[in-house]
Amino acid sequence: MFSVSVIICTRKPREDYLRRVLEALRAQTLPKEQWELMVLSVAGDGPLTDRFDLSWHPHGRFILEEKIGKTHALLRAIGEAQGELLAIVDDDNVLRADFLEAALKIGVEYPRLGAWGGSCLPEFEVPPPPELQPWLVGLVIDKLTTSYWAKLPRGGEALPAGAGMVVRRQQAQRYRELVLRDPLRQSLGPNGQPGNGGEDSDLALCGFELGLGTGRFPELELTHLIPARKLNLPYLEILYGAFGYSGVILEQLHSRPDVHPGRLQTGRLRFWLLRAYLLVSGKSRVERRIRLAQEKGKLRALRELKRSGAK
Repeated sequence: MFSVSVIICTRKPREDYLRRVLEALRAQTLPKEQWELMVLSVAGDGPLTDRFDLSWHPHGRFILEEKIGKTHALLRAIGEAQGELLAIVDDDNVLRADFLEAALKIGVEYPRLGAWGGSCLPEFEVPPPPELQPWLVGLVIDKLTTSYWAKLPRGGEALPAGAGMVVRRQQAQRYRELVLRDPLRQSLGPNGQPGNGGEDSDLALCGFELGLGTGRFPELELTHLIPARKLNLPYLEILYGAFGYSGVILEQLHSRPDVHPGRLQTGRLRFWLLRAYLLVSGKSRVERRIRLAQEKGKLRALRELKRSGAK
């Protein structure tokens, strides 16, 4: 057993970004004997062994996952991880040198937390367009100055982002059990089609039934590398559409509201009312498109729930 299992799920990684991610892990202050490193990629993309070097880590390995989608890679990693804590690191997350050490300390000091995260500082490949600035928070950009922790089914301010999230082994295994038997949970997360997301929040929130809460701490810090291809309106529309979709699914999973035909009808009415309001209120083109994309995501989720007959 290790203190921490570091899990990187990647698909068609950008080489310069993933190299920086691995270099930051190599520089961690936590002795390498105390943690393992797992880099999961889709088998169809080909092996990463000839492009990236893990020989510096005594417990580092590459894993090929046959199924496309972060959720499938995450389930595979959870099944093979040997750490008491699991640190989920995206292939564009550069961890501060003391990140793993700080994660362990928080785990000891806050035994009632099942999942926690911290600050995500942006590093933009190109300056973002000014008109997109109000919406860039959706790219996981957040500098914390205070700590938050709570035991709430929705998490609130204490709900960590997926980037750099640390989860207790017990909670991760419970999440894996739930997803494997629930098609609704399997619909969350990138799965080869854009516009879903939410698998990280599902993982963080499923500890609630175990009596475990969530938290966010400034001492856990990483740099989020943001490429130019994400700094445009069409990408943000997809992103906020995913927020709308996953928000409804997560509400169904963790708050358990009744699903009935009228809920979808109300959602359609809300969409058209919002569209009319945005037109007459003189909102910017960017705000109109992003807010409508989010509402469309909600409608897509409501249709999914109606088809599935979820209760």
